[in-house]
Amino acid sequence: MNLNYEFKDKSLLDLALTQSGINSEHNNERLEFVGDRVLGLSVARLLYEMFPNESEGELARRHAFLVSTDTLADVAISIGLDKSLHHGHLTGGRVRHTLANAMEAVFGAIFFDGGFEAARTLIVDIWSDLAAADKRAPKDAKTALQELVQKHTSGGLPVYECLGCSGASHNPVFTVSVTAMGESATGSGTSKKAAEIAAAGELLKKLAI
Repeated sequence: MNLNYEFKDKSLLDLALTQSGINSEHNNERLEFVGDRVLGLSVARLLYEMFPNESEGELARRHAFLVSTDTLADVAISIGLDKSLHHGHLTGGRVRHTLANAMEAVFGAIFFDGGFEAARTLIVDIWSDLAAADKRAPKDAKTALQELVQKHTSGGLPVYECLGCSGASHNPVFTVSVTAMGESATGSGTSKKAAEIAAAGELLKKLAI
């Protein structure tokens, strides 16, 4: 794994890369809990410093995108974490969630091994380019879909439906469908809102107007 950090306690890294499906007692879920907070604060500070003229709402949209499951999974794959992860059987829909969770767990492990600044330095090194790539604060997919539908229909709105929830109670995965303009798509996320945004993103790809 191409991680620009040397662990003093390598057992922390091993724990961060151990998914609950392979070890129900000694796994990365607690480290993921901490890493999520380390990542969130680090990215929030990065955006505050990079975009001094943007409003809270604009910063929030950037933040939501940069700490999303898809962004985390892409980062995990880019550093080879997917090849180092100890996991049980994964279905297709869980792979990216598992990679994202493990990426957060790695940040949690670095926090305990080297402190907050060590974790933040690594996060800033990776996320600075990701943040700079978008010159404008992105709209979330739900907002973009609603604007598209309103533009091409007379007063219509996308219709969302929760199809179910799977996974452990502390780490649920919701599946939601969205229908608009005669087309439907589904998406998954760790909250209903995240699943709705994912579904909206998939429907936008289908509509591609």
